[in-house]
Amino acid sequence: MRVLVTGGAGFLGSHLCDRLIEQGQDVICLDNYFTGSKKNVEHLASNPRFELIRHDVTEPILLEVDRIYNLACPASPVHYQYNPVKTIKTSILGAVNMLGLAKRVRARILQASTSEVYGDPSVHPQVEEYWGNVNPIGIRSCYDEGKRVAETLFMDYHRQNKVDIRIVRIFNTYGPRMHPNDGRVVSNFIVQALQGKDITVYGDGQQTRSFCFVSDLVEAILRTMEQNEYTLPINIGNPGEFTILELAEKIIKLTSSKSKIIKEPLPADDPKQRKPDISKAKKFLNWEPSVNLEEGLKKTIEYFLSSPYGFDSV
Repeated sequence: MRVLVTGGAGFLGSHLCDRLIEQGQDVICLDNYFTGSKKNVEHLASNPRFELIRHDVTEPILLEVDRIYNLACPASPVHYQYNPVKTIKTSILGAVNMLGLAKRVRARILQASTSEVYGDPSVHPQVEEYWGNVNPIGIRSCYDEGKRVAETLFMDYHRQNKVDIRIVRIFNTYGPRMHPNDGRVVSNFIVQALQGKDITVYGDGQQTRSFCFVSDLVEAILRTMEQNEYTLPINIGNPGEFTILELAEKIIKLTSSKSKIIKEPLPADDPKQRKPDISKAKKFLNWEPSVNLEEGLKKTIEYFLSSPYGFDSV
């Protein structure tokens, strides 16, 4: 099949491109390199089944494809708050343009949504039927509400135009090829630990997150696209729940760092709890994560140590 991956040179997109190429698919990778990097896919450049196009999904594009994975959007607060207007345009116009393409060529299309659609949840763990608790005018809303509107567009294109859709709500994901300065908690803590700097914990550190290793996540995305039973949103994440302080302590231990933990004020609208209910993923995808947090962190730390960013073990 001919497969289009928007945001394909990003952290998650590049791992998805790898898997699709391994499966023998022809892959078109679309990226504007705002947060993605050619480095993430340069190992695929000589593969005749791989094509890289510099393009912004806020503009239409004409292609002939069988599958579309719509991953294009900055996903970390540092990046999506840098240009909030562009962030929400990427989610909404990107969805409109990719759905229009899918409608025209009758391709199946998957939307990479997010656990952020649940906001600061009052239901725990989060189930897909929960409508969320999102501040529509807060500093995170450019991302949260952009993804919520994208889901609306997907459902309406499906109901009105019979577009063949899939939606995954992605919870915190980590692994090799994370950008060292993207502001996400795993990369932040690893970089600070490797540099021997203080590790910055926001709030009291008791807020929780669930961390899914990237290979587990990509497997779930592939299974979601190719199953024919379910078109409503599916949570994808690791239900193992850890406090931010526990994560910091694990990373200090694994890097043998002398870093100290310091606390800063909690940013606005930061969720206090985040844990997926993955019952639907188990039922419809026969999927659950297999990489535990310690194993995944070791692989991620190894990547940062061998990466071109110049980190040294402390």
